[in-house]
Amino acid sequence: MEVNFPVKDFAIGIIGGTGGIGKWFADFFAGQGHTVHVSGKSEGMSLPELAAACRIVVVAVPIASTIDVIRKVGPLLPEEALLMDLTSLKEKPVREMLAASRAEVIGCHPLFGPDVPSMTGQNIVLCPARGGRWLGFLQGIFAKNGARITVTAPAEHDRMMALIQGLTHLETLLTGLTLKDSGVESSELEAFSTPVFRTKQAIAGKVFGPRPGLYASLLAENPNMPALLDIFERNFLIVKEMILRGNTTGLEALLKKP
Repeated sequence: MEVNFPVKDFAIGIIGGTGGIGKWFADFFAGQGHTVHVSGKSEGMSLPELAAACRIVVVAVPIASTIDVIRKVGPLLPEEALLMDLTSLKEKPVREMLAASRAEVIGCHPLFGPDVPSMTGQNIVLCPARGGRWLGFLQGIFAKNGARITVTAPAEHDRMMALIQGLTHLETLLTGLTLKDSGVESSELEAFSTPVFRTKQAIAGKVFGPRPGLYASLLAENPNMPALLDIFERNFLIVKEMILRGNTTGLEALLKKP
């Protein structure tokens, strides 16, 4: 169902809109002609002011703070409003939004960071959970700007994120810890590094960077990670045994698997 009032006659509020992906979306919606209000830790509107002024309220704070913010702003929104989040996990935030508010609820995960110049070619996942008024609006404005949109359930989103984000960050974490414990300084590695290794170093620099809480939450709070860890450990032990035995043929057979 499409929004049944002029799409430029309402304001959009971004909680956490003063930095990171929240600011990116604040700038995006403003660029589409909407009035945008933001709420940050020490600037912008208060949550009651934001809820009163905006038809759409987007929660774009770190995962660790998301539930608390949802519980504070959710009860302030009327049924015709939309409560949406931008976190990298969906099951728990969507469940909390449904419990905390009478508003329509859509979980949203933009699969890109605030460093991208535009939405063109980027993936966005939408998890509609209550109501149908606002889904068409979001799909329309995102598609118009070149995004590739997937609509799915929160549980399916989190299952896929365990594979795509969880597994990637797990590998990066273990690689970084192994390099640290190797006793070899990063300056020594430079003269021996390959392009692939330098790419992995750059990725590790982000994971071991200024936002450790993000990656810790992605690993520790996704309910699909325990099963994935079992698979990871099983395969690691198989490979470890082959390496210790010098089993080149066995390793080659694994590498030939699709």
